[in-house]
Amino acid sequence: MADDGGGVRENLLYGPEPDVARASGYPDAPPRVGFFTDTSICIGCKACEVACKEWNAIPEDGLELTGMSYDNTVGLGADTWRHVAFIEQRRAQPETQGDVDVFAAASGLAPDTPAEAPAGTIAPVSPDGRTELRWLMSSDVCKHCTHAACLDVCPTGALFRTEFGTVVVQEDVCNGCGYCIPACPYGVIDQRKTDGRAWKCTLCYDRLGVGMEPACAKACPTDSIQFGPLEELRERAAARVAGLQAAGVTDARLYGEDPEDGVGGDGAFFLLLDEPEVYGLPPDPVVTTRDLPTMWRRAAAAAVSLAALAAVSVVRRPR
Repeated sequence: MADDGGGVRENLLYGPEPDVARASGYPDAPPRVGFFTDTSICIGCKACEVACKEWNAIPEDGLELTGMSYDNTVGLGADTWRHVAFIEQRRAQPETQGDVDVFAAASGLAPDTPAEAPAGTIAPVSPDGRTELRWLMSSDVCKHCTHAACLDVCPTGALFRTEFGTVVVQEDVCNGCGYCIPACPYGVIDQRKTDGRAWKCTLCYDRLGVGMEPACAKACPTDSIQFGPLEELRERAAARVAGLQAAGVTDARLYGEDPEDGVGGDGAFFLLLDEPEVYGLPPDPVVTTRDLPTMWRRAAAAAVSLAALAAVSVVRRPR
């Protein structure tokens, strides 16, 4: 438990969304920042992947062809802090809802816009109006959870909460125990094979400290990755979803923005055009240390009961 400075004590493992920076010892912390990734305008260029690797000096992790469309990094890991997923969806029927062209609506065009693409771009539908293939692209990253299980289980303090509300690994403190790996409900953090230490996205902590935005957001050409104060991003995202749904994209939804979810809301959340599972995201993530307080209380109660029974048995033992 920690006092938020205003007399309200929050459960850092699970419960209401706390002021994470103040609860971590930053009384004059700036507003919490994060990422809003609008997958409806991601073009799969992988500029974010490249910018992340270049700025953070992340080792090259192979250019092996996986056969999974253009997705050759497969997922997040110690050497992949940004991962652009390519999901191919083939459908027998046109990808429309009623008389609405979903692709035009997701691109911000009027619902009655003709299927032809503007000059210099590629049409999202075939010339005869059919849409048999859709690519869902999304740049995944560490979620910088409000209730971060990786923080809870780290025995050395290598993982810490910054004044910006983000979660960072200090590689010079990490002892390679690996406890944080299974603790993450998203499977984000991983150990580097060369040294055994844990690595993940830092949300470019070194850039934030000098007033710069993270490298991935800076490099994104479509503003699919948006960086800023978390509350402002949540408002912007809600307006974006409302606009898409009004335009007929009824599958548009937000993922990870809700402070009432199982991790207290993510510091990096997404606008999706399909179910989370389609993007490889858990549908209902829960901080894996949620039940630790209850477990310890029950263990303590059991220990007291055993001690009492032992004492009684000694007292009643025949002499």
